[in-house]
Amino acid sequence: MSAIVEPMSPKKALIMETMMDENDQQDKMKIQDDESLREEQLLESNLGSSEGGENELEPVLQEPKLYIICPGRSDLVLCEPFISTPKDCLFTLKEASKYKLKFSFIVSNNGVSGLKYINTTWKSGVRVDKTQVMLGNFEPRKDPYVYELEEDVTPSGVFARGVYTTRTQVE
Repeated sequence: MSAIVEPMSPKKALIMETMMDENDQQDKMKIQDDESLREEQLLESNLGSSEGGENELEPVLQEPKLYIICPGRSDLVLCEPFISTPKDCLFTLKEASKYKLKFSFIVSNNGVSGLKYINTTWKSGVRVDKTQVMLGNFEPRKDPYVYELEEDVTPSGVFARGVYTTRTQVE
């Protein structure tokens, strides 16, 4: 192993020494920043585990209602739970009917973020449609929030006729 040693002028040596001092100072600052960051994270985790566990309330959706709005008919209001037996039918929409869905609910305890509406439709046991709509973020308040989806049309035609089953979720 061999090394080449070159003579260095005093001016160049001074510049290199200052650069090394600056690098050392930057390294020291990085270490201090890392230590302060670790202390801050440790403090946050200790506060989060002592406060967040018991005192933080889960958001609650109260009085959820689903409105089915068809032109020329009165609004159909479904209150939770929207459960029916497999042989029963909660409502019927005719072929090629225009309709809108509207949600109404009250948020309490804490804000809700990322509220999403999912509607899955089956015909004869085969999934024919799955719709997901992000409703948004909602803060607690006493007045109900109202969210209305765009107008849609029920299927029409010879192949579209029949009984459809729908599962609606708001999560």
